[in-house]
This record gives sequence, structure tokens and C-alpha cells, in this order.
Amino acid sequence: MTGTLVGTGSLLRLVLRRDRVRLPVWMAAISAVVAGSGVAVAQAYPTAAERAGYAATMGESPATIALAGPPYGLDTLGGILVYETALTAFLGVALMALFAVVRHTRAEEDDGRTELLRSTVVGVHAHLAAALVVTVAASLLLGVLVAGGLIVAGAAVGGSALFGAATAALGAVMAGVTAVCAQVMPGARAAAGTAGAILAVAFVLRAIGDVQESALSWASPIGWSQQVRAFDDERWWPLAISLVVAVVATVVAAALAVRRDVGAGLVAPRPGPARAPRGLRSAWGVQWRLQRATIGWWVFGVGLVGVTFGSLSREVAEMVEQNPTFAEYFGADAAIGLQEAFLASALSISALIAAAFAVSSGLRTRSEETSGRLEMVLAAGATRRTWAAASVVVTALGSVVVVLAAGLGLGVAYGAVTGDYGVVLELAASALVQVPAVWVLAGVAFAVLGLAPRAGALAWAAAAGCLVVGWLGAAIAFPRVVVELSPFTHVPAMPAESFSATPVVLLVLVAAALTAAGVAGFTRRDVG
Repeated sequence: MTGTLVGTGSLLRLVLRRDRVRLPVWMAAISAVVAGSGVAVAQAYPTAAERAGYAATMGESPATIALAGPPYGLDTLGGILVYETALTAFLGVALMALFAVVRHTRAEEDDGRTELLRSTVVGVHAHLAAALVVTVAASLLLGVLVAGGLIVAGAAVGGSALFGAATAALGAVMAGVTAVCAQVMPGARAAAGTAGAILAVAFVLRAIGDVQESALSWASPIGWSQQVRAFDDERWWPLAISLVVAVVATVVAAALAVRRDVGAGLVAPRPGPARAPRGLRSAWGVQWRLQRATIGWWVFGVGLVGVTFGSLSREVAEMVEQNPTFAEYFGADAAIGLQEAFLASALSISALIAAAFAVSSGLRTRSEETSGRLEMVLAAGATRRTWAAASVVVTALGSVVVVLAAGLGLGVAYGAVTGDYGVVLELAASALVQVPAVWVLAGVAFAVLGLAPRAGALAWAAAAGCLVVGWLGAAIAFPRVVVELSPFTHVPAMPAESFSATPVVLLVLVAAALTAAGVAGFTRRDVG
């Protein structure tokens, strides 16, 4: 076994160098949201009476239980902090681990770099070991940052440390599960999709089990992390389950790694047809084919976010009755009703999430470049300008569909809760007003792709910054110049505000200018 780990140290340094920006951005964004939410919650529920009102309202709502988990310790500040931030921390660390492991295992094989390195003195398990060590270490560091954020917000040290450990444990489990998927599936994209599907199933199992108060929660690694019951009857032993599963998954991944060829998974890819269908004979058809499944999953996910917000409409009103200061979080005042302010905030947050699709779609061409596939497409007769135009159109229309799904989901769920289905179309239209802001971030991605293709992390950093400002802007007094940098700040907050065409047109022009600069750069630089 020792011989199979030869070269792990060198690969560790390589992984750290390649992710010297990516992983810190992940950790900074997640910990900032947790810490900022903690400060906001501490300000909103400073007294025991207000915390009791929160527990009575949120702790009995099936919608919030399905979203945030079992209501443990809601009579304490720390318990409320965990209830408000667990979704962000858990999904954040899980996705960070998923992408990191795939990036440094199967993606390296797909790009041909693993085979090149294996020709030197590098063991068969070195890549896997380096990826897992860095990912687990990043998860542990994120757990420390999350715990520190809760402590700074005023939560007890013991419960904060337990929640931080639970966050890190979920990251370790997801790293191991993704490592197994990387050995089984035929490529990096399939490995990431399979691991993401496992994470989605784990979330659903946990949600159903918590709402029904059944043992189904214990079938989910998210459930194991939540069953530590931070700030309630705190217990560390559920983390042993996560540790055992993470170790077993790592051992299984290592055993499978020696039973397959480099670049091939245990599941063989299906052979394609002898002749390509008509839709794949142009750059437009290829772009659509590459992104149609991604768009579908984003529509489902962001639509589900809208449904979740809509199902909380009644609870928000009850929470404000218990604690009137809570209305300040949504910007509600005498001129703006609570429901309108809440719906506007829900649409803004949904659009911020949808912006992640726009960035990933805009940067998709870069992955096609590095894999060598784009060069073959261009050699077959497609022009760079046509390929870039197809990418821009698919990204732009995909962003519209994803944002629209959030508005429809919000409207349908709101109608189901209140009985007022007349707002469905209004909320759908309000959601579409957010699209120009999403296009601006897509424009940033295209500009990076064309002018600085190796700096894709800059586009993700811009999206993360907008998310932090949009999520915590009402709770943290960011400098005005920072707030103004986010395009979402300039979008009319419908339905709480009336529509204004000027900022929408200006955002469209900014997005068009960024995109044009990126396309011009892409047509002039070398591919790859």
C-alpha cells in the first residue's frame, strides 16, 4: 500500500496550488453567511420571550422542519443560530467537497494529466489520497470557521464547537462518497452528477424523516450531522457514524481504483449512434445538448427554492407578530407591507442562487477547451464566433427559464398557503425583472472567459460576493460602495416596489458590454 502512495506529497502541493483561490473563496463565502446570519439572529431575538415566540412559530412548521431540520434548542440563541444556518453550512460543505474531489480525480483523468503524471514515479492511489487529504482538511477548517462565527455571534462555545464538528463531518462523508463515484462512473461529469444525486436523496430522506419524526432521518448523512443536537442535549456520538462511513467509503474508493483503467470507470459509457442526429451538426445544437440536463436540474432546484419560500409565507407573518423587529430583515415598513417585502426578498435570493447557473454556463466553454473537445469542434468547420454566440444565447435563455421557475414556484406555493392564486403571474413577472442582474454576472463570466480564461475564480468570487451582500445586506451594514457593486441592488424589488425601466435597461447594457468584450477576446486568443 505504501508504494501506491508514492508522490502523494508532491501532488498535495499541486492540489493546494491549484485551489489556492477556489477553496478559500468557498470557505469565506460559507463562513461569512453563517457569521452574518448569526449577528442578524442575535439582534432579532435578544430576549428569552422573543426566542420562545420563534420556537413556537418555526419549530412547529413542517415547511421549516423540512428545510432546516429538527427544532432542537430553539429556546436558546445558539439553537436558533443553528436552525437558521444549518442549511447553508451543510449544503455548502457538501458541495465544496464534491467539486474538490471530482476536480482532482476524474477531471484530471479526463483531461489526460493523470496519465502523464503516472508515467513518472507516482503511485496509483496518490491522486486520490491528495484530493481527499486536502478536501477533508478544508472541511475541518470550514468547521472551525463556522464554530467561530457562532461564538462571535454570542452562542455557547460547546454547542458551537459541536456544530462546527458536524459540518466538517458531513464534508468528510461527502468527500468519501464522491471518491467512490469517481471510480465507478465513466467521467467527471457523471461522477459529479451521481454524487449530487446522492446528496439530493440524502436531503429528501432527512426532510421526510424529520417531518414524520421517523427513523428515516438516520438514513441520511445530513441527518447524522443534525442529530448531534447542538445547544440542546448535546451528543457527539452521531459523528462516529459519519467518521466510519467516510473511512469505509475511502477504503472502497481505494480498492476500486486498482480495478479500472485510467480514464475509464467501472461503468462503461454507452456507445453513441453511428451518425450524429441533425441537432448535433451545428454549434447551436451542441451547446444545447451540453447544457440541457444542467438547465433542467437548475430549474428543478431553484423552483424548489421558490416553493420553499412560498410555503413559509404564513409563518413569517406569525413571526413578526411575536417579534416586530423581524420585519426589518425584509425591509418592511409602513409603506411596504410585510408580505410584499418577504416575497421581494425571496425572489432576490432565488435570483442570486440562479446566478450560479449563469456563471457556470458562461464558463462552460473553458472546460470544453481544456478537455480538447472544443478544438475538434472548431476543426470540423464551426467558427469561434458561432460557438461563442451559441453559448451566450443558451446561457441567456437558460437564465430566464431558471429565474422564471423560482417565480412560478413561489407563486404556486404562496397561493396554496393563502388561497390567493391570482399572484402567480404577478410573481412570475416580478421574477423576470431580476434577470438583467443575473445576465450581468453571466457577462462577467464571459468577459473572464475571453480576456483571462485562467481566472475563472474571479467570476465565482463576484457571484459569491453578490450572494453575501444580498443575503446579509439587511443585517450587516456593508459600506454603500460595496452594496452598489452588486447588480441586484439596482433591480426594482418587485412586488414591494413599482417597476422602473431605467435600471433594468442599464443592467442589460452592462451585461451586453461585458459579454461583447468576452466574445471579442475569445475570437482573438488561442484556444486552450
